[in-house]
Amino acid sequence: MIEKNNTWKLVDRPFGKPIIGVKWVYKTKLNLDGSVQKNKARLVAKGYSQKPGIDYNETFAPVARLDTIRTLIALAAQKEWNLYQLDVKSAFQNGVLKEEVYVEQPQGFVKENEEIRVYKLNKALYGLKQAPRAWYDEIDSYFNRAGFKKSPSEATLYVKTSEDSGILIVSLYVDDIV
Repeated sequence: MIEKNNTWKLVDRPFGKPIIGVKWVYKTKLNLDGSVQKNKARLVAKGYSQKPGIDYNETFAPVARLDTIRTLIALAAQKEWNLYQLDVKSAFQNGVLKEEVYVEQPQGFVKENEEIRVYKLNKALYGLKQAPRAWYDEIDSYFNRAGFKKSPSEATLYVKTSEDSGILIVSLYVDDIV
């Protein structure tokens, strides 16, 4: 996923720039009977080593208020609208970074004869302080390009109407879309 998504590029180690460590986080998903359904591995940045103003600027990303979600559900029930919930897979890895961020090569995937090189991130990794904000900026930009209007009172609520009286209302909660 990381390679296909153009998340990073292998570059010479830049002089005087901080290099952030990465680590693998493993998770086993079980079936109801306790047997293994699948094993997952996620590469995460050691964001706790980032310094504000150097490695990142903005980190805040708004999320939908519970009242907004409840109102959407009530409105859908009253109007007999279909209601859908989506989970965006690897959402944070779609957030384009504004800052220059470099990470070490991950354990087990160090390129032969290029051990001293590092990855320059184009997109966020889980664990980076600015990852939630980068994802929010990306999805916000998408909805704006697609013709949605953002609510002036709820930064995670988008509405799109069509000439045939159709309406699409979307609310965001991190990587979940209602």
